[in-house]
Amino acid sequence: MAGWYYLVPQLPSFQVQGASPLPITGEYLRELCSRSFGAREMKTLCALSLEPPREYVKTGSAVVDAWYAGERDLRIALAQLRAAKLKKEYPVSYVPSDIMQIARTAVNMDPLSAEQYLNDTRAALLDAITPMDSFCTDAVYVYALKLMLAERIRLFNKEAGLASYHRIYDLILGESK
Repeated sequence: MAGWYYLVPQLPSFQVQGASPLPITGEYLRELCSRSFGAREMKTLCALSLEPPREYVKTGSAVVDAWYAGERDLRIALAQLRAAKLKKEYPVSYVPSDIMQIARTAVNMDPLSAEQYLNDTRAALLDAITPMDSFCTDAVYVYALKLMLAERIRLFNKEAGLASYHRIYDLILGESK
């Protein structure tokens, strides 16, 4: 635990949303944490994902479990609504009403706006589950998840997305060269 008092101050702040370059990479964060974390904490850190496992699995961290539960609910809600729009079958699962409302809002937006909205929602969830104690393992896990989300957001590029859309659309229509 004493190592956290040296680890946490080394973690630079950053904005999850935005286009500014990130001051740290996920790889560097894992290397930095390896100096302070034990084997169990490193295993959890290295297994962190923006995509939760489909089935509930305890990770040993209340924060990571909360992240996975919230993200799983959001993905289920989105899948249910998208399937309904396409008149397809999808197993219905209980999703909290606030999450279902977020999904409804996103489904009715254009894809880029929906992703930005969902990323704002994800960042808000991470803010909500951040522990009060900045010098604990769970706080570092939240930092890592925010970093992963920020890295993903910075991959979005409107021009590249539009070009990819047109390429895929042309392939579907058989007009590819």
